[in-house]
Amino acid sequence: MTRIYISNARPEESSALRLILLDQKMEVVGEASDWITTVVQVPINHVEMLLVDWDVLPINSPDAALGALRKACPAVLVVILISHLDAQKQAALSVVADMFINKSETPERMAEQLQAVAMSIPNR
Repeated sequence: MTRIYISNARPEESSALRLILLDQKMEVVGEASDWITTVVQVPINHVEMLLVDWDVLPINSPDAALGALRKACPAVLVVILISHLDAQKQAALSVVADMFINKSETPERMAEQLQAVAMSIPNR
């Protein structure tokens, strides 16, 4: 079972994500609404995949924030949730992430994308 951590400041989005993940037989091992808690909790919870809303990442240096997380947890797959691609978020495409998922995707399409990422976890 894939171990997933959700980092999203919007409780209603986290609830929807949790339902999608549970339906896909993935285990939600923790949740946070801010980046600081995420960075502390992800290594402790032995997370395989991090779902992080772009708006939770530090505005001034999302790439540095993800880089620090990757140093602590090099095997964690990072999926960034975005709502639309404005200029700031287009810059995010240069950030090292394993996948970007648009939050306006249907639940079915989001589930497919998450399954595709989960399948790339070693030893699956």
